[in-house]
Amino acid sequence: MEEIKKMLNIIYSVIYGIIEGITEWLPISSTGHLILAENFLKFQGISEGFFDMFEVVIQLGAILAVVVLYFKSIWPLKNEKSKHGNKRIVWDKSILNLWGKILVACIPAAIVGLLFDDILNKYLYNSWVVATMLILVGIAFIVIENKKKGKDARCNSIEELTYKDALIIGLFQLIAAIFPGTSRSGATIIGALLIGISRTVAAEYTFFLAIPVMFGASLLKILKFGLSFTGMEIAILLVGMIVAFVVSILVIKFLMNYIKKHDFKVFGWYRIVLGVIVLLLLGVL
Repeated sequence: MEEIKKMLNIIYSVIYGIIEGITEWLPISSTGHLILAENFLKFQGISEGFFDMFEVVIQLGAILAVVVLYFKSIWPLKNEKSKHGNKRIVWDKSILNLWGKILVACIPAAIVGLLFDDILNKYLYNSWVVATMLILVGIAFIVIENKKKGKDARCNSIEELTYKDALIIGLFQLIAAIFPGTSRSGATIIGALLIGISRTVAAEYTFFLAIPVMFGASLLKILKFGLSFTGMEIAILLVGMIVAFVVSILVIKFLMNYIKKHDFKVFGWYRIVLGVIVLLLLGVL
């Protein structure tokens, strides 16, 4: 029986990794999907509060995919030849400036997360809130994309982003930090589109924002959970993160190619349909 439980836990971890790898980058809410999946895929023989930590820490695998794919764009130390032909390491000012904008955008969500994480988990992290936010943000995507149709973006490169843009996008990210089912990427992309940023820039900037946000959130969850992991729990975490990493590589490449020719409305419709299905299952409608 114990062996069957262990096998099921690993299978569930693989499934969660796939869900995380897909939904972290598509604007359809990774946390929302993980909360919904928990109703059907419950780990056996693990510590109390493990899943609450797992659903956040598993995102480290997805974040590593961004680091790997965009390393040259986000690593500020570069090799440069001096006048005498010697190589030296210098700071890339444009990348340092990018990180400044990333950190500015992360401040609102970081403050709320540190102060109200337990309260938000207690009162808002449930299927009803997830379903509602899936629908509302889905509608927002469709409305915004319809209004943007035929209009040119004012910002078509990461370098053109201003600190004001970064702060506005950060405030939209705050919505996702409060309401599960919003989607961190969905909220930031909506904020970016509203202020005239192109789809490709909005998506890339969202990827970069995820790095400090998810590392910070994961560290907070691990510290709250404690470091007393069982062997099974370590295996579940590692499998989930590895699967999330591999799937994320594929999904990020797909999304960047997709939005070069299409808008985000398909994700809006998906969110609405899923949200309605969840509400029906909950017996609300």
